[in-house]
Amino acid sequence: MSDFSSIKSEASARMEKTLDSLKGDFSSLRAGRAHVSLLDGIMVEAYGSMTPLSQVGTVSVPDARTLSISVWDKSLAKAVEKAIVESDLGLNPASDGQLIRIPIPPLSEERRKELIKVAGKYSEANKVAIRNIRRDALDGVKKLKKDNAISEDEEKRYENEIQKMTDDSVKKIDEMLAQKEKDIMQV
Repeated sequence: MSDFSSIKSEASARMEKTLDSLKGDFSSLRAGRAHVSLLDGIMVEAYGSMTPLSQVGTVSVPDARTLSISVWDKSLAKAVEKAIVESDLGLNPASDGQLIRIPIPPLSEERRKELIKVAGKYSEANKVAIRNIRRDALDGVKKLKKDNAISEDEEKRYENEIQKMTDDSVKKIDEMLAQKEKDIMQV
């Protein structure tokens, strides 16, 4: 049988993972500046399977408006270009053999608004995940009460602690979203 401290620590760890996941989601949204993490989610068809871009070449940022990819195997350059074009990033790579240059166009007002909507969807999905973690933790507390391992007063106190953790995590998500929106709208 578990106790409250293990329920709380598991919920806390899961909430942290959810926040880290949101950071990753947000880093894939471009805010008008070139950044290597922009291409993190891109998978390239290489040697018969889907492979992360980082495993077929080196991504670098020669200047604020350009990304470059040095492909290790020249035969994969076309596949890398195709993967970038087919991603929903709106980028147009230019290749000269093994080096692929990707100019980062300035964001239009319309594209900025689209990106803010996507960021909002990411944050909402993560808030739902946080609430699911809360539900699981509260179920654990109810089980402790049902098994007579804790009193009603303890049950209420534990439920309040879990709610506070949930509120803190949701607040962090809102802060991260506000910061990302600010980054996206900054010209």
